[in-house]
Amino acid sequence: MTSKPASRLFSRLTPSTERTLVDVLRTERAGGILLLIGTVAALIFANTGLQGFYENLSEFTIGPHALHLDLSIADWAKDGLLAIFFFVVGLELKREIVAGELRKPSTAIVPIVAAVGGMAVPALLYVLSNLGPDGSLQGWAVPTATDIAFAIAVLAVVGKWLPNALRAFLLTLAVVDDLLAIIIIAVFFSSDLSFLWLGAAIACIVAFGLLIRKGWASPFLLFPIAFAAWAFMHASGIHATIAGVALGMMVPAVARAGERTSLAEHWEHVWRPVSAAVAVPIFAFFAAGVTINADAVSDLVSSPVAHGVILGLVVGKPLGIVLATWLVATFTRAQLDRGLSWLDVTGMGLLAGIGFTVSLLIGDLAFGGENAEVVKLSVLTASVLAAALGAGLLGARDRFYRRLYERRSTPVPLPANRMAKPHELGKSVGVDPAEVGIEEAPEEKGH
Repeated sequence: MTSKPASRLFSRLTPSTERTLVDVLRTERAGGILLLIGTVAALIFANTGLQGFYENLSEFTIGPHALHLDLSIADWAKDGLLAIFFFVVGLELKREIVAGELRKPSTAIVPIVAAVGGMAVPALLYVLSNLGPDGSLQGWAVPTATDIAFAIAVLAVVGKWLPNALRAFLLTLAVVDDLLAIIIIAVFFSSDLSFLWLGAAIACIVAFGLLIRKGWASPFLLFPIAFAAWAFMHASGIHATIAGVALGMMVPAVARAGERTSLAEHWEHVWRPVSAAVAVPIFAFFAAGVTINADAVSDLVSSPVAHGVILGLVVGKPLGIVLATWLVATFTRAQLDRGLSWLDVTGMGLLAGIGFTVSLLIGDLAFGGENAEVVKLSVLTASVLAAALGAGLLGARDRFYRRLYERRSTPVPLPANRMAKPHELGKSVGVDPAEVGIEEAPEEKGH
């Protein structure tokens, strides 16, 4: 009886994931740069003579009192603009579940388990760091998130030669990570729940989905319904960004007759630049403005909250992701794809420790004014450390894959009277045939 061949971790990509990967790599790099610009601008404003203007601008209130929409500019960025970011997350989730890597259990198990491990271990490290009397357990969720914009931007700079499957692993992992973060926000950071407004929000979301399925996709019709869903969700006590996710999940992810791509994939292509280049950088500008002085550094060094956040993102994220992936490879038939190593997975785990956007959001929800400054500074510090460590390791792996490619491309010197056999190609340039997916030839028998 012939046994089934072992499946490979991070090997094949669905056509939908390949298209999305190219799209993400094209837009998120610019978005990551703009996100960095927004962060640097916030730090400049918060640490110069512009600090007063920055604080007044952040606290300036605008909007109608109805439905509690008289919000500060900073809250509009956090609750309003980030709804666009979460709408794109909802589109990604729908596409991945229907047509992407999360469609089949065999391909979904790795990023799901890795994302769970990448959340559980950071949360555990945070809790262990805050068990003392000076600690605060309410921030356990802060180091559990991954900022895909920053991570992809770093990867685009240092990972030109890395295998595409490894890049797609980071993308899919981040999508699952976002889903878990959404669940955490909805479950643990809802207050004064109003079922009346929640019902109104759900009704708008259902109407949004039904209209799309009927083919009525005019923005003049859908945008007012989407805004109403967001406003009602905000009034319900559940964080308003959840409405963005729910609306994204209502968009069809299967192409209809005569369509080249599904509506979810099309809208993801349209809205991703708005999210990456507008919504998230503006949110970062208002969220990352922390004053850096001797007192702030002292708090960073002494605060258990800061220790938990930094340990969770820099150590917990890669440890949880690698451990979870190793468990999948050990207790199932899955194996790492040929040519990949656990160093590659570790490098991706380190990049996943860039928690920035969602970590800042959860930190603000968890602490409000209390410990807000130290949480911001610890998230910034951890994200910089994770980016530097991940870039260093993946940069070294990128150079390895480049040398490997160049060695494979070297002409094979052979006698003029015969051609190379497949199993000789790898050996002739010093490459293990198994590493490039070539099976060893059977021993030749005499005639």
